[in-house]
Amino acid sequence: MAPMPLRTPTLRTERLRLRPFDDADADALFALHSSAHVLRYWDSPPWSDPARAARFIEACGQMAEEDTGVRLAVERLSDGSFIGWCTVTQWSPDHRSASIGYCFGDAAWGQGYATEAARALLQWAFDTLDLNRVQAETDTRNVASARVLEKLGFVREGTLREDCVVDGEVSDSWVYGLLRREWRPPPVTPARTRRTST
Repeated sequence: MAPMPLRTPTLRTERLRLRPFDDADADALFALHSSAHVLRYWDSPPWSDPARAARFIEACGQMAEEDTGVRLAVERLSDGSFIGWCTVTQWSPDHRSASIGYCFGDAAWGQGYATEAARALLQWAFDTLDLNRVQAETDTRNVASARVLEKLGFVREGTLREDCVVDGEVSDSWVYGLLRREWRPPPVTPARTRRTST
């Protein structure tokens, strides 16, 4: 049986709304990805061309159309502000596997938003994509990102030595994995179970 095409979801948590990107997100997205501070552990340099934001948003739609994953903008419910994004990529129905990633502005750091958003997206992914395994990678210097993954139940499985070279700087990455049997779903509350699809 052929897999059903992906539908990019809209998910809601206690404090956040995860939704499909639209063109109105371009300015906030460029501000996020042009910050050297935010992207200091990223595997590519900060953006300098605002047109990159439009291409990124277009790629989000293409990813869903090709059934390889979804990328969701994350906004704070209290004021509707864009604070980052969260994604499931490299979905393989045959291997029941995928990867997860996220990027948040520094004003949103230290408040549990990345963990909250990723937990909601993981729940959707395990429920919808019938996943057995989710993988994540982070720069070994990015302790905060590693902490997020460990809060979600990911297990550090190894180190990719000198796997990234950005602006001449060589860095290592940690590989994390989360299996379905290890996944602990978030508590069920009305705020966390409302969802729609587009």
